[in-house]
Amino acid sequence: MTHEELIRLDKKRLWHPFTQMRDWCSAEHDPLVIVSGKGATLTDSKGREYIDGNSSIWTNIHGHNHPVINAAIEGQLRKLAHSSFLGFTNELAILLADALVKATPAPLSRVFYSDDGSTAIECAIKMAIQYWQLTDNARRCEFVSFANAYHGDTLGAAALGGIATFHERFSRFGFTCHSVQSLAELEHLPAETAETLAAVCIEPLIQGAAGMQTWPQGMLRALREWCDRTGTLLICDEVMTGFGRTGTLFACEQEDVCPDFLAVAKGLTGGYMPLAATLTTERIYEAFLGEYDELKTFFYGHSYCGNPLGCAAALASLRLFDEEDTLSMLQPKIECLRAALADLQHKHLGNVSAVRQCGFIAGIDIVKDAATGEIFPWQDQTGARVCVAAREFGLLTRPVRDTIAVMLPLCATNDQIEQTVVAIDRALRILL
Repeated sequence: MTHEELIRLDKKRLWHPFTQMRDWCSAEHDPLVIVSGKGATLTDSKGREYIDGNSSIWTNIHGHNHPVINAAIEGQLRKLAHSSFLGFTNELAILLADALVKATPAPLSRVFYSDDGSTAIECAIKMAIQYWQLTDNARRCEFVSFANAYHGDTLGAAALGGIATFHERFSRFGFTCHSVQSLAELEHLPAETAETLAAVCIEPLIQGAAGMQTWPQGMLRALREWCDRTGTLLICDEVMTGFGRTGTLFACEQEDVCPDFLAVAKGLTGGYMPLAATLTTERIYEAFLGEYDELKTFFYGHSYCGNPLGCAAALASLRLFDEEDTLSMLQPKIECLRAALADLQHKHLGNVSAVRQCGFIAGIDIVKDAATGEIFPWQDQTGARVCVAAREFGLLTRPVRDTIAVMLPLCATNDQIEQTVVAIDRALRILL
């Protein structure tokens, strides 16, 4: 089909996520149709190339069309695309679980598969609640999350959310979650409240949908210690931060923290296939063991749990971290990004109020007047307009309101890093 035919059919049939469809379907809007990718670049239906500045919504790790991951999926296709994980198992799901346990902090020892980040968090929530029920602490059924948190859109995960735009209209349908601004506020919770907590959930080191907001150094370690003192379980949401984004394979490694639950998705398969995992400890797992009439089983699952194609991609992606020395190669790229962002902020002191970076993740705050702190009205969609303008200079990314997110595939070259920041610079010069 031609580009025009595809767009006509898209507007007639589709409903896109996080998208005001009135504007999408307007006659003047001409959406990009992505048709191929190679490394850190994407190509649209008109033959235009772009740097994938947000790793295809924070998922791609080693680049598009990577021959090793391609070969792993193709090889598995010749054997088995899918079979049930309910009452059966498969070789690659077994091997991936072992690889994940070996790659994550001890004592995480058990892996439960699901489909995406929301369901990985959903599993952790339900496991935490049921764990306390099974250990005669059913009053521990409430949670704590942090202001501006985002942990997914399924109803349970949304209950942990702290961004009203996404979660407010559904808040009365979830369970009780206490939102705190900081660790200090958490420490001042009344003792009777702390005794009702099943778990605390956090995005370690950096909050993504909050606008790439970083946590103070040492905060995660102090949170682990608070959980230990109060007997509260700790859920680390590494859906975004996992698999090298912060400079280490997992963000929690940087403060020597092992959570009770670790949720991973997005980059798990290198950005190829929908697959998620919730890792937990033997202590949690053993509470679910018992006789059938005790109903201790974790009655939860998805049709595509442990999908062999997804597991093949994930295993290949994990191997590439060793074979391509990904994390060591990433360190100079992190410094290249830091230098480029500092230069950008210097050039746009009037409209760039802050630049935050955590490893290979960055957020650039765009404001109307940095001197006074005046921000653009959210209805102006300034961040979105900057990202659209950047397309003309070969960059695709998305904002978080008026924070321009930069999260390149880890394979991006220094030239591509610099081109990314140059594209944002030029877009700012046009619009502001």
